[in-house]
Amino acid sequence: MERFGLVGLPNAGKSSLYNALTGGGALAAPYPFATKDPNIGVARVLDPRLDALAAMSESKNVVHATVEVVDIGGLVEGASKGEGLGNKFLANIREVDAIVFVLRSFVDDDIPGPSDPLEHLRIVELELALADLESVESKISRMQKAAKMDKSVAGEVAALERAHAHLAEGRPLYRAGLDDDDRALLAPHFLLTTRRVLAVVNVAEDGLDGIPAAVARVRAELAPPGSAGEHDVEVLGMCVQLEAEAAQLPPEDRAEMLTGLGLGEGALPRMVRSAYHLLGLRTFFTTGEKESRAWTFRAGSTAPECAGRIHTDLQRGFIRADVIACEELLAIGSWSKARDLGKIRVEGKEYRVADGDVLEIRFNV
Repeated sequence: MERFGLVGLPNAGKSSLYNALTGGGALAAPYPFATKDPNIGVARVLDPRLDALAAMSESKNVVHATVEVVDIGGLVEGASKGEGLGNKFLANIREVDAIVFVLRSFVDDDIPGPSDPLEHLRIVELELALADLESVESKISRMQKAAKMDKSVAGEVAALERAHAHLAEGRPLYRAGLDDDDRALLAPHFLLTTRRVLAVVNVAEDGLDGIPAAVARVRAELAPPGSAGEHDVEVLGMCVQLEAEAAQLPPEDRAEMLTGLGLGEGALPRMVRSAYHLLGLRTFFTTGEKESRAWTFRAGSTAPECAGRIHTDLQRGFIRADVIACEELLAIGSWSKARDLGKIRVEGKEYRVADGDVLEIRFNV
């Protein structure tokens, strides 16, 4: 399961966001380092397409895709040199697939620290870049010597040298527009800033109208259009406190509260979906009277690879996949009717599954 790490300065709203996403009970207190050891929970990837399929099939069980959420202790200026939780904090980041920056954008005299999200961003990015710079410098000379004896590591050395050039300027590598080759070459080094980033701008309860402007400021700084790392980052705005309160309510009351505030479905489902897609994750569905289920796969996966997400036997004995787009199936009204109309496609081993496909796998083991 993919992991998303919530990262930010103390009291930025990380633990409250974690509780809202996972239903967890992490301590959310107005003082630094209330979270010392990481809290780990699971968040559902809410998808209205799945709910619609379940209603169509009158499914007895509905299973959403999930992601793991890690609430990491607060980062402070100087963490790369041991301040605050220091190396313990940085080690926890190395274990996640993507980073969610939680950036405070409200004034509260009872909460210490800056209220400008750009100041939060500056500190977090600088500390991560400095930690990566130290890591690269410790490896690069050793690997340069190794490359003289073993030409096969030349590509890895070149990738480290390119990473060093960016980091020496204080630029995190997610801003550097790394291509897939460089990502693969740098992967064994577990650098902090090669992970893709989702920034959550946390506003006050009376600051909802300011969300577009706050998000625009952070996006302009973090990933302006046309910048090298534009596709490696995403920025969303929300009031974490309101979202956390809404998450504690029954579904009907939650929907009424969010609608009354003009927040639609709320920001949490959008945040999880954005983080999910940021990692190149997509969803296919299976549906029937017994169960409707969302399955996670990597963009570009073939039908047998997706079958393997259900069970390895399905991949090993794959014969074909019966396929229809979710929207088309819902418009028709049932799988049997879609088959009668000739709308179910038969796809083979080379078919690359699209986001939203509904599959029925034929196999023989």
